[in-house]
Amino acid sequence: MERRLLLVNHGKQLWTRERAREIRTELIKIFEGLQPGEAGVIDCKGVEVFDYSFANELFGKTLLSLSREYPERFLLVENLTDYTRENLSKALESLGLIMIERKANKLALLGRVHPADLETFNVIAASREPLTAVALKGKLGINLTAVNERLSKLTGLALIRRQMGVSGAGRQHYTYLAPA
Repeated sequence: MERRLLLVNHGKQLWTRERAREIRTELIKIFEGLQPGEAGVIDCKGVEVFDYSFANELFGKTLLSLSREYPERFLLVENLTDYTRENLSKALESLGLIMIERKANKLALLGRVHPADLETFNVIAASREPLTAVALKGKLGINLTAVNERLSKLTGLALIRRQMGVSGAGRQHYTYLAPA
């Protein structure tokens, strides 16, 4: 399940940190109603422009608090224009953050994304089933320590979710998945 914030309801042109703070209050209420594995979506359809300071405040501050205050919930953005995507990417890069953009039902990452993290995220996002670290090791062709480091980073950034699973032999293990 997901809940949406229609950003255009706040205007087609969005400026300043102060305006973003007001909207962030509404976004936090959405996250308060989400369960683990669910997503809050910021839908930018109809928004022509937002500036760097707005993006930094709304998206950046939300992402910084997400994994701490609302663990295992996802934040996605949709329907960005070229201009809003550029400003959002720059704001995220300046904070060292990464965010999920959904375009045509495909997931992509925005911000400062290391190629190894992108590769790992893409494999998880493309999977129809939750994946174990061992399965990812085979798909990525890297050692288990490197897989676990990548998984820890992506989980900490709220880009993937870790959940407890049970193997066919009855042993507990973690599986990883991206938002649907």
